[in-house]
Formats: sequence, C-alpha cells, structure tokens
Amino acid sequence: MMEIEEVNNYESLPLLSLNHVSLLCRSVWDSMRFYEEVLGFIPIKRPSSFKFNGAWLYNYGIGIHLIENPLIDDFDTIIEPRPINPKDNHISFQCRDVEIVKGRLEDMGMKYVTAVVEDEGNTVDQVFFHDPDGYMIELCNCENIPILPLSACLFKPRMSSFGRAVFGPAKCGFVENAMMESLSMDMLDISF
Repeated sequence: MMEIEEVNNYESLPLLSLNHVSLLCRSVWDSMRFYEEVLGFIPIKRPSSFKFNGAWLYNYGIGIHLIENPLIDDFDTIIEPRPINPKDNHISFQCRDVEIVKGRLEDMGMKYVTAVVEDEGNTVDQVFFHDPDGYMIELCNCENIPILPLSACLFKPRMSSFGRAVFGPAKCGFVENAMMESLSMDMLDISF
C-alpha cells in the first residue's frame, strides 16, 4: 500500500495587506452615494486609461472599486432583494459603537439584521445590511474577540464533562495571548 504524504514546498505569496474590493454595480452614482454617505468612503482619482464607468473610493486603509454594469441582473439571478443573511458573503468593518450604527441605519430607513457572537466570555455585536446592489455589509465590534492562530492554541485532547476525550483548541496561555495582542495592535497600526 502506498502512503500519500502531503508536503507544501511553497512559501506563501509576499502579501502586504488587502488593497481593495471590486464590486459590480448597476449605477456608479447610487453606489458612490451609499459608500460615501453611509460608510464614510472618499472618492479618489482612478486611472484615466479605463474605458468603462466606475469609481474608486478609499478610507479605513482599504479601497472600494465600483465597476458599472447596468446589466448586472443578467448575470445575477437575484432580481428581488435577498434576505439579509449573516452567513452570506459580506465585507466587514469594525465600528466604534454598534448602537449608534443601528440608530443611524434606522434614521436612514435601512433594513438590517443583528447577531451576537460569544466566545470564552467575549461578545461581538454585529449589524448586517445591503448596499444598493445587494452586497452585504457587516459593521461590528469584532476586536472584542482576540485573533489567535490555531498554531498558537494547539489541538490537544482534553476530557469532556462526560469523561470522553475531546479534540479541540486548548486554552491559550498568557504568552500566546500577549503575542497575539501585540500582533493585532501592529496590524491596526499598519492599516492607518
């Protein structure tokens, strides 16, 4: 019998950060207004060599590139607005105050859905809503849950309350938590 051993001989690509997200839109004007007025993005210059309608916006260390395609419904079978589903594809932004976000969305007459994520005593409040083309946006206080690589919290067997061995992430120690907090702060410094 032949054993198959999976080996990754490649280094990951030399990435620095997320630069932008490109979105097809029915109307550049409507989408620009949304991303400016609702999310606080600022229009920036885009290359003059482009021969199609579009716009570039920037803020929070990330760009939004809008590409106008009035026939978007021909490619997307969803013509009716789809339900707001937190498990759908989405772009997420951290915010300072989820309650203020909800109040402002209500003032604008925008539909939204909320969710709460809890992990080891930490709570994240999430607000989900759609842009004019149905792309989902999440605003949250996600910084409440620490970013911990699985390699820092090795999967080790531990005994469940029923006396059986359970495999899952072990609690991280002080050193791992301190290291990840420092890494998170470094990542925040890079994005501003």
